[in-house]
Amino acid sequence: MQLKELRIGRLRAAVPIMQGAMAVRISTAPLAAAVANEGGIGLIAGTGMSLEELRNEIRRAREMTRGIIGVNVLFAAIEFASLVKTAIEEKIDLVVSGAGFSRDMFSWGREGNVPIVPIVSSAKLATIAEKLGAAAVVVEGKEAGGHLGTDRSMREVLPEVRAAVQIPVIGAGGVIDGQDIGQVMALGADGVQMGTRFAASEESNASDEFKDLYVKARQEDVVIIKSPVGLPGRGIRNSFLQLIVAEDKSLEIESCVNCLKRCSQNFCIMEALNNACRSGDFRRALVFAGEKVEKIKEILPVKQIFQNLLQGARSEG
Repeated sequence: MQLKELRIGRLRAAVPIMQGAMAVRISTAPLAAAVANEGGIGLIAGTGMSLEELRNEIRRAREMTRGIIGVNVLFAAIEFASLVKTAIEEKIDLVVSGAGFSRDMFSWGREGNVPIVPIVSSAKLATIAEKLGAAAVVVEGKEAGGHLGTDRSMREVLPEVRAAVQIPVIGAGGVIDGQDIGQVMALGADGVQMGTRFAASEESNASDEFKDLYVKARQEDVVIIKSPVGLPGRGIRNSFLQLIVAEDKSLEIESCVNCLKRCSQNFCIMEALNNACRSGDFRRALVFAGEKVEKIKEILPVKQIFQNLLQGARSEG
């Protein structure tokens, strides 16, 4: 299959691949810029960053690429509005948002002339997003890593969304290799979003322990947990995740930093996700991953990942 460019508003991505934004601090400027340099769309994960840190990451990415750079911010974050507005002030190319739905972000995007791309899990929500002014939608299914908005497969939901809206539709969840890309595009997608594959790249800000867990993961190691956000989340089994599954009382928050609009406080997810980065304590790390993480066998530079993806997509169909 020959891949066509992905058009989102005025943006033109030569390769229809958007890198998923893995929070917290897994996808920072080096990863986003590397993806953008290959013709895709690179995303900085803004959730959990201070406003100044987000500004610096955007400016750093701009110094590393002339390609398309976006920011992803979870609606569940208490600083959602401030982070989105800061990204728009920095002339970000697009804003992606999931883990809830904001109507206000579309007016912010119009005011700043920045495309807004919500993550949806149903044709109904995609239709609402289009009417509000979404430039595109990311359709994410149960196969995705991180927080999940549905128990339905993306491959089931995407054709329904494609039939319901006129704006570009991007498939996300369980897209690991070129064959997956070809299959999703054949369902009517204009592009794909890939997080797990790029978390296992050299440019990813994940710790070496995180990446090693990806390479060694088996299908049975990928499990669903109850996230404090109020949504299910998919991660890889490790000693810390075992405590979460067991609902160990020792994980309960003693002093909350109020990073989420709503939090069950069964454990501090911001701390756990931060610990998966290079500067964190990996013994207390939560490692999110997609359903097909076991397909990843090695850590590669983004350039090689793109070459492999394009070769695989061309051989599909």
